[in-house]
Amino acid sequence: MKMKRILTALCVVILLVCMFSVTAYAAGSGDVAGAVESTWKTASQQIKTVVNSVVFPAIDLILAVFFFAKLGTAYFDYRKHGQFEWAAPAILFACLVFTLTAPLYIWSVVGI
Repeated sequence: MKMKRILTALCVVILLVCMFSVTAYAAGSGDVAGAVESTWKTASQQIKTVVNSVVFPAIDLILAVFFFAKLGTAYFDYRKHGQFEWAAPAILFACLVFTLTAPLYIWSVVGI
């Protein structure tokens, strides 16, 4: 009985894999590298658009919140101890400037 269930489940999985798989052809000539390059050229612009309009602004927002929160805690530490710690706010500010300006030059570095 247990073997019958396993065999039935295996047959269902194989049937689903066959139904939902798609065969990719290299445009008749057999040039697989050319097919991959053309797909990458099409997809790279979409990736660039998504990263510029979604990923970088999200990272900028997170870093800005952390920067101002750390600046506030550093100020309260200054009022309590009389010494201002610049390291953490300076690092967060440098990261924020880097991510704000990254869309201007990152794509030439990556090669897209």
